[in-house]
Amino acid sequence: MKRELILIKRYWMNTLSMIVSFYIIFLAMFLGIQVVGDPSTAELNTQYVIINYIFWYLTMAVMSGIGWVVMNEVTLGTLEQLYMSPLGAWRIFLARIVSSTIVEIGIVIVMLILSMLTAGTWLNLDILSIFPIFVLTIISMIGVSFMIAGMAVIFKQINSFLQISQFIFAGLTFVPLSVAPFLVFFPVVKGVDMVRQIAIHNYTLADFSLMDYTALILNAIVYLVLGIIVFSRCERHAMEKGILGQH
Repeated sequence: MKRELILIKRYWMNTLSMIVSFYIIFLAMFLGIQVVGDPSTAELNTQYVIINYIFWYLTMAVMSGIGWVVMNEVTLGTLEQLYMSPLGAWRIFLARIVSSTIVEIGIVIVMLILSMLTAGTWLNLDILSIFPIFVLTIISMIGVSFMIAGMAVIFKQINSFLQISQFIFAGLTFVPLSVAPFLVFFPVVKGVDMVRQIAIHNYTLADFSLMDYTALILNAIVYLVLGIIVFSRCERHAMEKGILGQH
C-alpha cells in the first residue's frame, strides 16, 4: 500500500488524467442518453450507465493489473529479482494487485460520486448488501489478472491484447444477463448484475436466490484457482525455456 501511494504521489498527473478521461467518457454516455434516449426511461438508463461504466473501469484496472506489472518489471530488468524472493513471485503479484485494487476502489468512489452529482440521480448504495458481492466479484477479476500475467511472462509485450481487451471487458460489464444468460459463466458478469439489482432496483441480500449465490461464489473460486494454475504453468514454461527475464 505504501508503494502504491508513493507511485500515485510521484505520478499524480497520470492518475488525474486517467480520472478526467473516464469522466469525459461518462459525460459522452450521459449526454447521449439525454439527447437520443427516451425521456421516460432516461433516469433508469442513466443509472445503468453509471453502474456499468464504473465496473468497466474497475475491471480494466484489476484484470490487466498484474499483466502491466510483469511488463513493467521486464522493461526495467527486475523481473528475475522478484523470483529470487523465497515467498514466490505469485504471492508478490497477489499482494500488489490487492493493494492496487484498494487504491482503485478509492478512485472509483470519487468517480461514482462525480457521476451521480453530474447526472442528478442517486443510486441505492446499500454497503452491507453490496460489499460481499463486490468482494467475490473482485476475486474473479484477480483470477483473470493472473491468467493475463501468465501471458506476459511468456510473451513479455502484450500491449495490443490489453488494449483490445478493453472492449471485451466493456461487453462483460455492459451486457445484462437477461439479454445473454450464458454470460453467467464468465467472470464479473454475475457480480455486476447483482450489484446492479441492489443499486437500481433496491434489492437486498435476501432477494437473491441460492442459485445466484452459488453462481457468484463458484465463479470467484474457479477463476481464482484457474488463474493461479495458469500463471504457475506459464512461469514454469518460461523458466524451462530460459526466457523469464528476456526482453
